Amino acid sequence: MDESIFPNVEVTRRTVIETGTTALLLSSLPHGVLASEPDQADRTPASIELLVNGHAHTLALDPRTTLLDALREHLTLTGTKKGCDHGQCGACTVLVDGRRVNSCLTLAVMHDGQSITTVEGLAFDQDLHPMQAAFVEHDGYQCGYCTSGQICSAVGMLAESREGMPSYVTADLIQPLTELSDNEIRERMSGNICRCAAYPNIVAAIKQAMGEQT
Repeated sequence: MDESIFPNVEVTRRTVIETGTTALLLSSLPHGVLASEPDQADRTPASIELLVNGHAHTLALDPRTTLLDALREHLTLTGTKKGCDHGQCGACTVLVDGRRVNSCLTLAVMHDGQSITTVEGLAFDQDLHPMQAAFVEHDGYQCGYCTSGQICSAVGMLAESREGMPSYVTADLIQPLTELSDNEIRERMSGNICRCAAYPNIVAAIKQAMGEQT
């Protein structure tokens, strides 16, 4: 090792390994990744149109904007919550073309032209969606932070069930389920975490809504 470059570094087997590993890692990074400023192309807004709760919105967004941030920060639809921001809690669940999506894990530009439903868009005028009303009746929430994601996920989950989609605990993959057991509901809702542990009430609310929608 050139001591004029590293005057205070003692040359040992460990320092040679550590400096060599660091140099190898840095050399494997793409060109410009350590630059203080992103490339100009990265900052160019992308123009997209989102159909959110039946209303079309044209947005100019940084291509790296998540769908969650687009909804909350650009459309002020704050019913969709940012929980873990890693796709682990389900608080940010919305429906994209009727399918459940963790909005913190997907980019807004990926859904250009698609129909998005948030918890604000489930109600019919002044009437609550049956799932929303059931959550209120069965006290399916406590702090309420996860509730919007729980409700959107439950609505999407019942739609999946009606289409014959099985879960991990479905015993018969050929015969469609006529109704969901408590175990089926728990498994299908396992991606939505409630730290207040209101799970029995959530299951009861889903079973009531399921009966009203069949």
